[in-house]
Amino acid sequence: MSLWKIAWRSIQQRSLASALTAISMALGVSLVVGVLVVHSVVDRSFRRGGEGYDLVVGAKGGQQQLVLNTVYYMGNPVGTIPYSYFEEIDESPWTETAVPVSMGHSYEDFRVVGTTPDMFDLLTYRDQQEYAFAKGENFKAEKPFEAVVGAIAAKKTGLDVGDKFRAVHGEDTHKQDFTVVGVLQRTGTPNDRALFVNMDGFYQIHNDAHKCASEGCDHEKRINAILLCVRPLAPGQSRIVAREINNGKDAQAVFPAKVIAELFAGMIGNVQLILLIYAVMIVVVAGIGIMVSIYNSMSDRRHDIAVMRALGASRSTVMVVILVESILLSLGGGLLGLLLGHGLIGALAPVIVEHTGVTVNMFQFRPEELILIPGLIVLATLVGYLPAMSAYRTDVAKSLTNTP
Repeated sequence: MSLWKIAWRSIQQRSLASALTAISMALGVSLVVGVLVVHSVVDRSFRRGGEGYDLVVGAKGGQQQLVLNTVYYMGNPVGTIPYSYFEEIDESPWTETAVPVSMGHSYEDFRVVGTTPDMFDLLTYRDQQEYAFAKGENFKAEKPFEAVVGAIAAKKTGLDVGDKFRAVHGEDTHKQDFTVVGVLQRTGTPNDRALFVNMDGFYQIHNDAHKCASEGCDHEKRINAILLCVRPLAPGQSRIVAREINNGKDAQAVFPAKVIAELFAGMIGNVQLILLIYAVMIVVVAGIGIMVSIYNSMSDRRHDIAVMRALGASRSTVMVVILVESILLSLGGGLLGLLLGHGLIGALAPVIVEHTGVTVNMFQFRPEELILIPGLIVLATLVGYLPAMSAYRTDVAKSLTNTP
């Protein structure tokens, strides 16, 4: 009989204890899988926000605050810059696309963003994908009170094409209605959680609408930021443009991808490391449980070991059997943990898509998971060493004499 079969028979004889130790290992491994996949989801969701443009241009101040407010619609704006500055940027020879952004309003806890139709006509997201509409169409520049709603915002607020809403500023609700003309398809970006209105309408609700229509309100306009795509006129053109803007006194230019990477590494990355350490500790504790389970069974197995030795098995063979048993329990629990972890991911996939826009499935593996199997074998070998040495030192004559 092979050593693997002998070890498996031993596990079967202690089925309850073996099952419990394997389950504890499975829970630890499933937690490791969960941490890895959740980190991947958060990473992808986090980084998608700053895709589709090269620079964020805004008032002088904190770079992280500018990115969080402009890209993720979080926190307060750094400040404002004149609309005329946007016009200068837009007419510059190195500008490919420039989209103004203004904030300060909300509707049912979702940000209302003032912008232009170029936001969805010219910008892209996530690997150069173009914006598309699940319902309706983009708002028009000549229609000041038209609006487009992100997918999640539409679902949570119940807004649909043809519905009207009023923007809220602080505790004041503006009297002018915006009409929804389009609902965006889900993008997996922060734009899913915002409402976008025509820039002209955004400012007219603060002024006399009739006066703005006849005389214009451009002289009163100030914006929070500009989403800027730079023409590739020369290598490193984006850095040249950013340096030129930052050297001026009117605004600052920020690389959103760089700031987002720093934010992620500084905040989410540390949390992920802590969670991963805790998960690995649970796996180690489960491994210690395997050691304790096998070691506690040694007194009941002295006779079996003595019989094996009497039949010609060497000390090393007996020791290997115990190590194989430890490895089988560890790998069995690990494989169960992988199935459990990915099964939960599959079950939670609709919730993950709902809140992040990132599509996952139960068969989606992280490269780091490849380390689990050799890692479990090493752990099983280490924790199995003590009971294996106990089996190695079994006194054959004494064990056969003491057993009737």
